[in-house]
Amino acid sequence: MRKYLIAGNWKMNLTVQEGKQFLIDIKDQINSFHNVEILVCPPYTHLDSLSRLAQGSNICIGSQDVSTESNGAYTGEISTDMLSELNCKYCIIGHSERRQYHQESDQLINKKLTKLLATNISPILCVGESLADRESDQTFDVIKRQLTNAFNSINKDTVNIQNLVIAYEPVWAIGTGKVATPFQGQEVHSFIRNLLKETLSDELADHIQILYGGSVNPANIEDLIKQEDIDGALIGGSSLKSDTFLSIIKSSSQVYELSKS
Repeated sequence: MRKYLIAGNWKMNLTVQEGKQFLIDIKDQINSFHNVEILVCPPYTHLDSLSRLAQGSNICIGSQDVSTESNGAYTGEISTDMLSELNCKYCIIGHSERRQYHQESDQLINKKLTKLLATNISPILCVGESLADRESDQTFDVIKRQLTNAFNSINKDTVNIQNLVIAYEPVWAIGTGKVATPFQGQEVHSFIRNLLKETLSDELADHIQILYGGSVNPANIEDLIKQEDIDGALIGGSSLKSDTFLSIIKSSSQVYELSKS
């Protein structure tokens, strides 16, 4: 059975001191949740101090983005080597906000995915459709295009492909308070898993975690995560308050235990 992954994407929120206090608040309370992997992806400025603070706990630290380049004259960028040195276990790529505000193409995301797979950092590849796409019945076409382009020259034999994580984030649900119904979420997650079977292999598709993201909160996490192909959540606003994040983790852990019994 795939382990749940509960990931907090802080985006451009919380100062370093606020981030450190957040980890202090949850660190001792989550060590009993061994059936759920817990990830926090803060801004770059926090990575060193939070990585040190997370040592000895079951909290992983990840990055919100990465460069396609290893080093050089790329002002404002950060490389995989830099992230590895800070013990980053995961890195988000292809988030809809990067696609929208920084005009990131599928081709650029493919380069980032390829770069990360050559390291020990697990990529969290985000895909998702806009409201216009959903209303015009283009959801599956958009998801297929994004995944197919991201997987260009990547196959079942690619090094570290088993470390890949997919995050389905319907753009219309991010930060809007709207959320896909459990049926809508499962429908797309199942579609993604079948695409992984076609593109990679049945074994890898059954192994790879597929997360849901889009206005996840303590009130809806349980119904979402009960779905067969939803293996966790990539959480925005609800990951910024320690008590809310803890509530989501606790609910996920309980659902996991019940699913095994």
